Amino acid sequence: MLAWFAVLLPLFHALVSTGAETFRVATWNLENYLERPAGSRPAKSTASKAAIRETLRAMKPDVLALQEVGNTNALMELRAAGDFAYSELVRGYDTNIHVAVLSRFPIIFARHHTNDSYLLFTRKHRVSRGFAEVVIQPAPGYVFTLITAHLKSRRPVPEGDEAAMREQEASILRAKVDAILRANAEANVVVLGDFNDVQDSKSTRAIIGKGPFALIDTRPAEQASHGEPVTGHRNVTWTYFYQQEDTYQRVDYALISSGMAREWNKRETYVLAEPNWGVASDHRPVVASFWAENR
Repeated sequence: MLAWFAVLLPLFHALVSTGAETFRVATWNLENYLERPAGSRPAKSTASKAAIRETLRAMKPDVLALQEVGNTNALMELRAAGDFAYSELVRGYDTNIHVAVLSRFPIIFARHHTNDSYLLFTRKHRVSRGFAEVVIQPAPGYVFTLITAHLKSRRPVPEGDEAAMREQEASILRAKVDAILRANAEANVVVLGDFNDVQDSKSTRAIIGKGPFALIDTRPAEQASHGEPVTGHRNVTWTYFYQQEDTYQRVDYALISSGMAREWNKRETYVLAEPNWGVASDHRPVVASFWAENR
């Protein structure tokens, strides 16, 4: 009898601890979701838009951080497709593509970081896409801060070294995270988006940080929309097809503070693997799940 009690007690605690509702936060680079061509970027095709709508129906995000969104009309189209009630579009120095946030829950605070700059070899540079910072309330008494970013791409530019530029943008982003956590070390924070580099790069490591305020890399593995891993026991984590090098890499991340890690639902955190992923975008979405209560 005691042996059975020892087995069942942890299961009982698990059931009690999951009484709160869960919610899903996702990030996705949509690869030029534009109504019309802008510079060298083409307009989004009808087939690609249809694939995006299909993917949104499959992953059912409650909060969605977006990269490479065009104007307000493009965002409103996405907002309607996913049945979101709230939205924020950040217009950064890059006038063609933007970062944005869609939410089914109230956005009770929003800050658009669009004026950050840095010096690189005596030359001033702007953070191209800026950062979106929002505070979202999924449930009474529970809020979290979301920051989304789309860092400098690996495409060479004449203005400077792309890796050094990305590292500078990452340092600015990290400073914003530090400011939140210094004010409240237990704050619920998720930092997500397209960081345009691999996990051991200087820029990604700068965002993760060190010490008591270091962020936790959720590092989700791929999973089909019906909830099953698509590669057995192998943890396949790539999110992006880098055509120039013909490689598959993880450049999209969902990082969380230690406070938010206590609410993290690991079993429902994944990279969405759909057969037609490449029709929608050259990136795959990352989904993270949380319980809507402080723990």
